Amino acid sequence: MTTLTLRRALTATATVGVLLPAATACSQDSPEQAPATTGTAASSFAPASTPASTSVSPTGSDRSTEMDVRVTIDGQEVEATLNDSPAARDLASLLPLTLDLEDFHGIERIADPPRKLATENAPEPQAPKIGDLTYYAPWGNLAIFYKDGPSASADLLVLGHIDADADQLSGADSITIEAAS
Repeated sequence: MTTLTLRRALTATATVGVLLPAATACSQDSPEQAPATTGTAASSFAPASTPASTSVSPTGSDRSTEMDVRVTIDGQEVEATLNDSPAARDLASLLPLTLDLEDFHGIERIADPPRKLATENAPEPQAPKIGDLTYYAPWGNLAIFYKDGPSASADLLVLGHIDADADQLSGADSITIEAAS
């Protein structure tokens, strides 16, 4: 774990403040195509109505529609949405998903999904905020921020937002994410 923590810290330090122009010039090869799964969770998503105030600020055309999901943190249900990015849609194809969380760097709780997510056609990077559900592409892990994160990085994709307070997120041991009915 110490080597893993050090490696991620070094990677994050090397990429802080660096915006890659290539991130906006990704190819358009099959952005809708997700690996086949045995469930139909991804197809059961309906776009959420746009809330009066939203915590996720769309920055690209592929982040304009949010999807409601049911999220349970340590047995307590909280409101949550996924954005309409290719990586968020790929995460949706894995639902339902229950993951054990561990602390990372005193600002986020992390977990490993069963496989890496698709990252092509990623929206422009943005700095994570409290409650953001993110995907750190180099390691293939999900992260939930309970403190505001560092500068935007092309390696960290914001997938959505969980409406829970920082105290609840900082002590979370497990998360279940399910398709909203």
